[in-house]
Amino acid sequence: MTTAINLLDFDLEGLVAWCGQLGEKRFRATQLFRWIHQKGVSDFAQMSDLAKSLREKLAGVAVVEPLPVVSQHMSADGTIKWLFDVGDGNAVETVFIPETDRGTLCASSQAGCAVGCRFCSTGHQGFSRNLTTGEIMAQLWFAEHFLRKHLQTDERVISNVVMMGMGEPLQNYGALVPALRTMLDDHGYGLSRRRVTVSTSGVVPMMDRLSQDCAVALAVSLHAPNDALRDHLVPLNRKYPLAELMQACQRYLDFAPRDFITFEYCMLDGVNDQPEHARQLIELVRTSGKGAWCKFNLIPFNPFPASGLKRSSNAVVQEFGRLLNEAGIVTTVRKTRGDDIDAACGQLAGDVKDRTRVEQRIVLQRKADTALKATDEGVRGS
Repeated sequence: MTTAINLLDFDLEGLVAWCGQLGEKRFRATQLFRWIHQKGVSDFAQMSDLAKSLREKLAGVAVVEPLPVVSQHMSADGTIKWLFDVGDGNAVETVFIPETDRGTLCASSQAGCAVGCRFCSTGHQGFSRNLTTGEIMAQLWFAEHFLRKHLQTDERVISNVVMMGMGEPLQNYGALVPALRTMLDDHGYGLSRRRVTVSTSGVVPMMDRLSQDCAVALAVSLHAPNDALRDHLVPLNRKYPLAELMQACQRYLDFAPRDFITFEYCMLDGVNDQPEHARQLIELVRTSGKGAWCKFNLIPFNPFPASGLKRSSNAVVQEFGRLLNEAGIVTTVRKTRGDDIDAACGQLAGDVKDRTRVEQRIVLQRKADTALKATDEGVRGS
């Protein structure tokens, strides 16, 4: 038995090529693409302006297959969180955040995450696998058309997509780029490159590739002003340290739809939130580029037991932001949304089978931290 092809896996050019194998012309692929993404139709029989012969062909070899919804939670502030089943005991989370001037979807790219940032609950749960392009797109496909029905509108509801959900998007590059192209395509969702954001912890080679293949807005999870601290908070820094990361950001700016890179900075009590850290960030920004080339988004930490970390006080966050702003660095504090349904930044965990033995790695990391601290104290005491 031939497995049916999920048409959500294709961007427009991919669908054109696939339809060509069926003997169909480009305009038929474009019609099909519009039915799927603009109208949210998954039943080929309802695609009324497609030739009957094509509909019959599709019924035998293709599907538009959404992800099963495990749960849906609506926050008092209007935020909606969905848990999608991606098979084999794995699930991913997707969050819609309504604002007065936009509707933002936070989408996942992996079941879990292998980066293992200390302050991220998803990273603590471990990594299972990459999502396919179809699984990435199914999140937007479902959310957009669910919201249109829910709000009783034919107008587009989702104006912004941020790849900031579960996973490191640039470690799933092959599936990510076709999904981004579908989001941007006028025959798909017609989103602006300025309104589609990829968030990365700093996978430098893939940042360079993205600038050439599909340059959308870029957000970098920074979280520390120096290599020693960032090695501890964002383990990927050991492979791509700050100097390399800053250089990659500068290269990306030449192709980016915005004239700045956004730096995400999770505020951790007593860890990275002191005035000295702010001064180090100011120096890092000044030595890495000229002018207002970046913006900072300070993120109040959302505590979870396994992290051993605490949220910085509001006063500390505001003072940290004041120091950056007074140095000429545009800095905002992210509003917490969806706290009552665990949909806030760093809380997306889903149900992930850990294939990286993350609990063992955390124990080993803590032992290494303790040993390093003892060594430092011994050196100071000698």
